[in-house]
Amino acid sequence: MHDTDTLIAQLPKCELHIHVEGSLEPELMFALARRNGIRLPYASVDAVRQAYRFRNLQDFLDIYYQGMSVLITEQDFYDLAWAYLERAHADNVRHVEMFFDPQGHTSRGIPFTTVLEGLTRAIGDAAEKFGVKASLIMCFLRHLDAADAGRTLDAALAFKDRIAGVGLDSSETGNPPGKFKHVFARARAAGFFLTAHAGEEGPPSYVWEALDVLGVARIDHGVRSMEDEPLVDRFARERIPLTVCPLSNVRLRVVKDLAHHPLRRMLDKGLVATVNSDDPAYFGGYVQANYRVSAQALRLERDEVAALVRNGITASLMPKSEKAALLAEVDRVLAACGS
Repeated sequence: MHDTDTLIAQLPKCELHIHVEGSLEPELMFALARRNGIRLPYASVDAVRQAYRFRNLQDFLDIYYQGMSVLITEQDFYDLAWAYLERAHADNVRHVEMFFDPQGHTSRGIPFTTVLEGLTRAIGDAAEKFGVKASLIMCFLRHLDAADAGRTLDAALAFKDRIAGVGLDSSETGNPPGKFKHVFARARAAGFFLTAHAGEEGPPSYVWEALDVLGVARIDHGVRSMEDEPLVDRFARERIPLTVCPLSNVRLRVVKDLAHHPLRRMLDKGLVATVNSDDPAYFGGYVQANYRVSAQALRLERDEVAALVRNGITASLMPKSEKAALLAEVDRVLAACGS
């Protein structure tokens, strides 16, 4: 397996499904709590990690929103994004499309601009220091109402040059995509790229809805799509990318274990599946770890690993010329690693 690990490390990767708030490591959580005079309900970093035993998505979200409470100042958001981008660079990630949840902050009285200023400053510095390019995708929290999403979109319109797209996340069950039909139509009219979480805990019908009612160009997760043959055929035919997060799916019990993960089946069916980390501080691994454990559990060959990496590049929002350059680099790495 060692050869595959080396190959994974050397390949230039894209990450298309990462919640920046979900990269808040317990150590940083405690440091920010101290800096901001906030009392956490945990005695230690270890106690926080012990709490990361989730039965389902909601278990995780409860702790996730609690963790966010330490993010107050622009510098906090900078430190959060910088820590993630440093790890991305260590994993040889070249391009990131980073989700953020403004409603998780504005609902606590943190101004939208504070969040955005901190994140974009870190993105600028990471591009300069590491050559890692990152763009932002603003997610609406689906457990809140559509009016709240609409107000969030209004706030974002002033910063269109800094936000590449909009997405939809949080509690999926009982919150179908159609609830946000009008706000997505407005986002499309404003020129934002559209994506949505669907088919993680929710049924395949939510995936159809995200595609046909919201008009998204990409599906985040989408693992339950495999239960629906016509949907699988559509993904293959229309080359709609899926941003798959293997470790997340295991930790939130969406799949039983990695050996049963549908990632290999997705590749076999010709789907544009990509590998990502979702909320790496909570799910036990950044993007390289997700590639490594998936390759091991599913016995992926080098060609399959390369296909996943290429999918991540082609599914990204990078300009064509940058995609071509990265794809050429993938070919060079494969050639150098020998067949």
